Amino acid sequence: MRYGFAIDQRTCIGCHACTVACKIEHDVPVGKFRTWVKYVEKGQYPDTTREMGIMRCNHCTDAPCVKGCPTQALFIRDDGIVDFDNEACIGCKMCMQACPYDAIYIDDNTNTAAKCNFCAHRIDNGLEPACVQVCPTQSIWMGDIDDPTSGISKFLSIEPVNVRTPEQGTRPNTYYVGADQTVLDPLAAPVDGTYLWANADPLRLETAAELPGDPVSQARLTYNTSHPRPWGWKVWTYLWTKSIAAGALIVGALVLLLTTDRSVLITTVAPFLTELFLLVTAVLLIWDLKRPDRFLFLLDPRKINRRSWLALGGIFLTLGAAVGGLWFLAGAVTELGWGDYTGALVPLAWLAIPAGAMTAGYTAFLFGQAEGRDLWQSPVLFWHLLAQAVMVGAGVLLVLAPAFGAESSTIVWLSWALVAGVAAHLLITLIEFGGKHPTRNAQVAAHAITHGRYKTQFWGGSILLSVVGAALAVIAALGGPVAVAVLAGLIVQPALLLHEKVFVKAAQDPPLS
Repeated sequence: MRYGFAIDQRTCIGCHACTVACKIEHDVPVGKFRTWVKYVEKGQYPDTTREMGIMRCNHCTDAPCVKGCPTQALFIRDDGIVDFDNEACIGCKMCMQACPYDAIYIDDNTNTAAKCNFCAHRIDNGLEPACVQVCPTQSIWMGDIDDPTSGISKFLSIEPVNVRTPEQGTRPNTYYVGADQTVLDPLAAPVDGTYLWANADPLRLETAAELPGDPVSQARLTYNTSHPRPWGWKVWTYLWTKSIAAGALIVGALVLLLTTDRSVLITTVAPFLTELFLLVTAVLLIWDLKRPDRFLFLLDPRKINRRSWLALGGIFLTLGAAVGGLWFLAGAVTELGWGDYTGALVPLAWLAIPAGAMTAGYTAFLFGQAEGRDLWQSPVLFWHLLAQAVMVGAGVLLVLAPAFGAESSTIVWLSWALVAGVAAHLLITLIEFGGKHPTRNAQVAAHAITHGRYKTQFWGGSILLSVVGAALAVIAALGGPVAVAVLAGLIVQPALLLHEKVFVKAAQDPPLS
């Protein structure tokens, strides 16, 4: 059994009855929508046409929102309906990033995710969804697509149909008959200044000039709903703080294994930095939840979704903190003269390298589950995160090296590590943003970074600061003053923070509906 919708845009009159019925049925807050009508106009006056499309959840057979949800708040019923349990939702907004259709929003009344659930409560009582019941032109069909005798199955068998963004591979179960491609393609019709009855939301206005559009039809968006970026400064700051934590763990372990330096910088300060910045990371992640009071759901084995990398990421952060904590305790107890635990440092360093690598790199898999953000679907993102961790981890150790008695040879070693991290970071950045992208969505996001609204922050901030930091580190490594090494370590910090800022923002800019 597989419930689905078929929307006949040939008969839809754009009356918004479906939208109103849905909002009444589910008490949807003002400004949020589970079902809405999108308007696109084509041509130039007086030869213009208006196209319409009913936008909603696609109840995908392979629903990325279900895979990404860390607490199983989203789930697929036996009848194929993608439903949600707001009592289990922590408001992490991962489902919003995973959905390629802009179908999920945060309910202002509950601070949890919500979306079309096929009026599952009505289905269970033998009723049609509210939108189907009120449609005056019977443009919305529903039923069991797998049942060849059902009305919707017969309808779909005789009519040519389209689905939205089929390249995502989600196998959507909302089908369109007679829908214009400029309506189904979110990049084909940029907003032209304003909507018919409302002001266009700021994000669509910001991105309009960078969308490819359709030069033949001159299509323009004249009515749609607002979809702001789900993730903001807390997320891109978390990427930076996590990189410092993981980098201090990895680089500190390498110094301990490859050199004879047993200064307090290596035995105690490096793991302390890991613990400190993991704490800051955890604070940022919890702060970003719409329901921080439910944070402990991520620690409940009965609730967590073991397919979700947001949930698995918490495990890797905990493992990184555990290894760093044991290393810090061994070093601190030894430094205080309460015992000699230097023998434990080498095995802990061997554990620290893979723990630090996964602390830094798990986000690549998390972003990979954000299937609505094509720029994040990079096959080299894991390695990029490792390079960034080495870059800023070596940098923060260089900043503190003079104050904690690091050997001069260690400062040279850390300087070369910073140079290697920056070189790898710049090379992978070139691959990620300068190479060929598999989708137009990713192309638009990458172009915004390198040639659009973010180019000044990217080239004049992130790239330039990275190059300057690496150049100073080379000078320090070749015998320059220690102050130069400290300055190099400081400069690469805002360089990475700016990179994460444009990376997180730009990927969320291309519209999905």
